[in-house]
Amino acid sequence: MNDRPHTLNRRRLLIGSAAVAAGTLTSGLVAPGAAQAAGNGYGLTIVDRNENAGRLQYYRFATSAIGWNPGVNVLLPDGYHTSGKRYPVLYLLHGGNQDFRTFHMYEDIVNLTAGRQLIVVMPDAATGWYCNPVNSFVGPRNWETFHMAQLLPWIDANFRTFAEYNGRAVAGFSMGGFGALKYTAKYYGHFCSVSSHSGPASLRRDFGLVVHWANVSSAAVELGGGTVYGVPLWDEARVTADNPMERIPSYLNKRIFLVAGTSPDPVNWFDTVNETQVLAGQREFRGALAGAGIPHEWHERPGGHVFRHDMFTLDLNGMLGRLRRAA
Repeated sequence: MNDRPHTLNRRRLLIGSAAVAAGTLTSGLVAPGAAQAAGNGYGLTIVDRNENAGRLQYYRFATSAIGWNPGVNVLLPDGYHTSGKRYPVLYLLHGGNQDFRTFHMYEDIVNLTAGRQLIVVMPDAATGWYCNPVNSFVGPRNWETFHMAQLLPWIDANFRTFAEYNGRAVAGFSMGGFGALKYTAKYYGHFCSVSSHSGPASLRRDFGLVVHWANVSSAAVELGGGTVYGVPLWDEARVTADNPMERIPSYLNKRIFLVAGTSPDPVNWFDTVNETQVLAGQREFRGALAGAGIPHEWHERPGGHVFRHDMFTLDLNGMLGRLRRAA
């Protein structure tokens, strides 16, 4: 087991890595003084931590689900340490080639959530597509197990949350937007609100382009040549179980928020391919939701494959309107 830095923008991410772990990044993120210490449990053993009297708490775990030690940032609401209240939780999932630090280091999540009465949990997921893969040649990479069977109950056991359907939302960007849609459908009783910011919603369209991309990207970055869904033949049951388009009834009675870009950079093939597929898939998904009479909020915005802060703020307002209020 080892602590493995990975991801796009690796050099920039590593600049802040040691500082975050050591608690030396301040600017409102951390403050002197220890928070109540979290404990081990649910298959997770804490191997590194920065618990403090500020908002941003950091943990790294040893777990049999993952062959290295994944991290998580837990962003507490203002006043958490003294209020005695319980709070709703947002699980915020990063995109491919990113990691658990992305939202606070590059997306200003601390300021975007200032004054908001909810806990934000930002876990590692590597480029594992929020899945337990068909195969891995570098040890276990069971991200779904880590997130849903281990981390979620660990959060409820160690923080003052509402451990219930109306106490949890899940949102994500890109691959994380897919993960949010997937987890919401597969674990129906866990999340009352789901948000996909430029996340794919249809795995089988265009001859399974998203499935192929998940296989290729996970093989290259995360699984040492293994794949999420299998090659040359897919594990069809897994694809069906994970595909939002094939789980439409599982979105009943949930708040749903979707965002996609309409004008990716034509010079940037990665931006164009990603957001063109995202937009088409979200339109297909929206059509299926509408056909089933399932309410949903959607936005198409100028630009490409980016996390839009104005859309996240709008989304956050809607989440807090749906979630149980802190009390």
